[in-house]
Amino acid sequence: MPRRVVITGMGLVTCLATGVDENWKRVTSGFSGIGPIRAFDPHRLVTRIAGEVPTDFDPTGYLPAKELRRLDRHQQIGMVAACQAVEQSGFDKLPDDPFRCAVIVGSGIGGLNTIQIGSELLSEKGPKRMPPMMIPMAVVNLLPGLIAMRFGFKGPNFGVVNACASGASAIGEAYRIIAMNCADVAITGGAEAVVGEFAISAFNALRALSTRNEEPEKASRPFDKDRDGFVLAEGAGMLVLESFERAQERGATILGEIVGYGATCDAYHIVMPDPEGIGAHEAMKLAMVDCGLKPEQVQYINAHGTSTDLNDKTETVAIKRLFGKHAYNLSISSTKSMTGHTLGAAGAIEAIFSALTLMHGIAPPTINLDCPDPDCDLDYTANKSVKRDMKYAISNSFAFGGQNVSLLLRRFE
Repeated sequence: MPRRVVITGMGLVTCLATGVDENWKRVTSGFSGIGPIRAFDPHRLVTRIAGEVPTDFDPTGYLPAKELRRLDRHQQIGMVAACQAVEQSGFDKLPDDPFRCAVIVGSGIGGLNTIQIGSELLSEKGPKRMPPMMIPMAVVNLLPGLIAMRFGFKGPNFGVVNACASGASAIGEAYRIIAMNCADVAITGGAEAVVGEFAISAFNALRALSTRNEEPEKASRPFDKDRDGFVLAEGAGMLVLESFERAQERGATILGEIVGYGATCDAYHIVMPDPEGIGAHEAMKLAMVDCGLKPEQVQYINAHGTSTDLNDKTETVAIKRLFGKHAYNLSISSTKSMTGHTLGAAGAIEAIFSALTLMHGIAPPTINLDCPDPDCDLDYTANKSVKRDMKYAISNSFAFGGQNVSLLLRRFE
């Protein structure tokens, strides 16, 4: 019989703030972290806004300066979020059996900005000037490796690359490994930091990004008829998952429970979702099958909600397909309206927000929802948080390639 899997630690770094408590305050108050790009001069770009981690972000409290110089930015913010999660979980020593401790972390593109810098150096100065740490800074599996080295975890360890569903996929795989008794504890989540000229130019070429440069705080507007694309952002979300027995035995504070995981593929198009929402519907359904839950028992969905026309409509269709009339009783949020879209980190950040929603009985708002799209007619918690007693939440993550991932969370009682 599968084991119960609980959350005992969480860490967040987003364009809203560093730390879970400050992120939660800002996301429930409807604060937007989107602003003009600071990391480089964006004057050549069509899109000149993004969700960048605030300038007061200081990783030196967690990582020595010498180590920081050897890490890509997604590794830096991922390590900080992981350290926060482990600190909250209450670990005070190395694990007794390190081979029962896993690290599974997702990233959609990894060190893309490092690759861009390396490419420019190669072009300008030749191969002899290539930095020796280029490959370790670029590849996705190095962040889980670094986390393992930091905490002495020697069990299953891998990076997950599943585009915008990477963080959710990582959490789902960690949940499954613990549930199937292949590990007792896991550090898991996602990290992404590709706010750079290369990535923004590429997404502009797909016409995927908002160009609302004069009103950056209003640019991410999921389910609104005036939306014009998503807003690229950086961030990281990390969780410590444990078997219920292990957490109970060591007296850990339990913050929530993962009870279901569904993963499917549309097999439809390289960037467009299946307009019938069948794959997304099936992912949510599979997550509920994991624990025998009925659709009418769910109260909240943290939507993928990217602020793109097809995604928002398709997710709405999928929710209606699964929940029927109960779809109109759900509280739904797109926290991307405030954090922007952090690609491979999004599913992890939003899983944490979903756990906090159940803990505090507050559904965060979808800000900038001023003129709802007629095709998106569910309760998206427009502009203001709502208090509500909630026991079950679904966190959705969908990706280019048609991948769909749904995580089902339960309030711990």
